[in-house]
Amino acid sequence: MLTDVSGMIECRPGARVWGPDDEDSVWEAGIDLFLLNRGNAYDGLACLFGIRNSYGFRPLAEDRGFPDGASDELRAEFAGYGGPDDVHGTTWLTWAELDAADWQETNASGTRTRASAAGTDTDWGRVWSVMRLLSEIHGAENVRLVVWFY
Repeated sequence: MLTDVSGMIECRPGARVWGPDDEDSVWEAGIDLFLLNRGNAYDGLACLFGIRNSYGFRPLAEDRGFPDGASDELRAEFAGYGGPDDVHGTTWLTWAELDAADWQETNASGTRTRASAAGTDTDWGRVWSVMRLLSEIHGAENVRLVVWFY
C-alpha cells in the first residue's frame, strides 16, 4: 500500500496583534503542501509523523488528529479527501516544535538522523523555509503544518 501525504501550512496572524485567545485570532490558510513537497520519502514521513515507521524514528507529531480552529480552506481540502473516514494519520505540528526538535537524533538503529530524513537539505527544506519565514512575522506558535495520509 502506498502512502501519499496531503496537507497545508496555516498561520494565525491575529495572534501577534491581539493575542492567541482573541476571537479574531483565527487560523488562515497559507500554502498547500503539494506546492512545496515533491514526493513521499518514507523515512521523512516516519521521523516526522510516524507513518510507515519501519525506520524506528521517534516521531515528532504522530496521530494528533485534525486541529481545532482550522481554517475554512483547510477544512474544505480535508473534506475533499473524504475526511476522517477516508484518510489516516491526521496530525499537525507548529514551527516552534520543529525549531526545537533535535535534528541529530537518530532512528532506533542509530544509522539515520532526523536531519538526513527530513531536514533542510531534503524535500522538506522548502516547507521548513516557508514555515520559518511565516514564524518570523506571526510567531513560531502561530504557524503550523497540518497533514493527512491516503
